Formats: sequence, C-alpha cells, structure tokens
Amino acid sequence: MLAFASLIILILVFSVLSSNFFRFDNLVGIMLSTAVIGVLALGSTFVIITGGIDLSVGTVMTFSSVMAGVFITYWNGPVALGVIGGILAGSLCGLVSGLMIAKMKIPPFIATLAVMMVTKGLSLIISGTKPIYFTDKPVFNKLTMGSIPGLEIPNAVWIFLISSIVASFILTKTIIGRYNFALGSNEEAARLSGVNTVFWKVVIYVITGTFSGIAGIMMASRLNSAQPALGSGYELEAIAAVVIGGTSLSGGMGSILGTVIGALIMSVLTNGLRILSVAQEWQTVIVGLVIILAVYMDILRRRKNSA
Repeated sequence: MLAFASLIILILVFSVLSSNFFRFDNLVGIMLSTAVIGVLALGSTFVIITGGIDLSVGTVMTFSSVMAGVFITYWNGPVALGVIGGILAGSLCGLVSGLMIAKMKIPPFIATLAVMMVTKGLSLIISGTKPIYFTDKPVFNKLTMGSIPGLEIPNAVWIFLISSIVASFILTKTIIGRYNFALGSNEEAARLSGVNTVFWKVVIYVITGTFSGIAGIMMASRLNSAQPALGSGYELEAIAAVVIGGTSLSGGMGSILGTVIGALIMSVLTNGLRILSVAQEWQTVIVGLVIILAVYMDILRRRKNSA
C-alpha cells in the first residue's frame, strides 16, 4: 500500500509540474520502458523472497538475446525457434546458478556474480563483439513494437502484463510459491519438514533465468538487434524495483503486485525527472536516494514484525 501510494503521489506531482506528463504517448512510453525491467524484476522477486540474490539477470538477458540472434540470423532459423532458444538459454543460466548455490553451497552473491561475468564474456565472444541485427526478419521487431489492431499500446506492455499474471499465479497458487516463501522464512525448518530444499531452490533460479530470457527477447525485439555490450546495470534496476515494491531482502516476504508497482515507480520517477529537464547525474542521485529510503522502510517493517 505504501508503494502504491508513492506511485500515485509521483504521478500527481509530475502531472501538476508538467502538462506533458499525462499525455497518452508519454504514458505509453512509461509502460514501454517499464516492460523489460519489469520482467527482469518479476524473476528477481522469486530469488529475493528466498533470501538470495541474482546479480546475473542483466547479462543473462543479453546472452539470451544474442542466442536468439544466433538462431535467427546466423543459422537463418524461424523466429519462433529463436524466441524459444533465447528463453531456454536464460533457463539454462538459471539452472547453472541454482546448482552452484543449492548443490555446491556457493553463496548466491558469488555464484551469480560468476554467471554474470561468464554470460557477459560469452555474449561478446559469440557475437564477435558486434551487434546482431534482425533486419531480415521484420516480424521479430513486431513481437514487442507491434500492437493489437485498434490499440496504440505496444505488445511489450501486454507481454509484461501476461508475465506478471503468470508470475503471480506461480507465487500464490502453486507449490513452487509455497516452498518459495518457506525457503525465505526458514530454510532449515523447511528441510527438517521434509521439503527437498535443494531441488526447489534450483527450480526457483530456473524461473528467474526464464524471465531473464523473456526480457532478452523483448529487448532484442525492441532494438531489432542483439547488443552484446548491453546488460550491465540492469540487475541493479531490477533489484531496486523489487525492493521498492516491498519485497524483503532478508527473504520470506514479497509479492508480484508490489514488484510491478516498484517497476512503475522507477519508470515514472525517471520519466518525470527527464520531462522536468533534471540533469542525468541528478536523476541518478534521486533514484539512489529512493532506493535507500525503500530499504530503510524494509528494515523498519522487519523491526516492527519482530517486536
């Protein structure tokens, strides 16, 4: 509720300060900029609820887009094959992270940092450090930048919406979600209760990798190219959206709706500051202060719950 109230206040403030903010095309632009980071944040929510972290989501996104480029451009395969291949590449990266963390007992920070570096390097190696263009497959660009006839909303927004609904269903209505919260609340208690914590932790990281793969396809489709140098820094924005949305960094608490709101707050804040002609460096400072405030609110909430 606090995150939602903050979003409404931001929208009202920027609407008052600039008449251009509440224009339809600007609102669509906000939703479009939210889509990729939002999908990355959906995946990050699952991991953070377990009390873990995934620093590789940004570079896994890039790696997935490069693999889609390999299937579609290098091998001249159908677009559907490229989309599936790119998403599966993300899932594979999540599987590797999950196995290192759950089986090898490597701390999540170190394991995902290693995957981040490996996928960043592989993206550059496979692409030859050059962008992979999809100009020969115009339908690929329409996956995200096209729109339903009669509506002027890009498909990327609908993909984000559908992804959010699926993620919410998994987290709230399935055994995966139930064990997700159990791992974050007390992993040892879950293990002693008979839960196969190793298996379910791996599953959760695979889910995170899959959402990163989806984000990679969306990014490549939007740019109509796979940019191998892109990706670094996206993981921080995704984690920030999750935390601003109320998911606890200590695990055991969070929601997909909160993450969606958090991603929207990030986009609205950035867009509003840009419309007000605030310098880029000050935009970064303000976003950083908002993240600090969100984390501090999380600390206060945990203190209240433990009191």
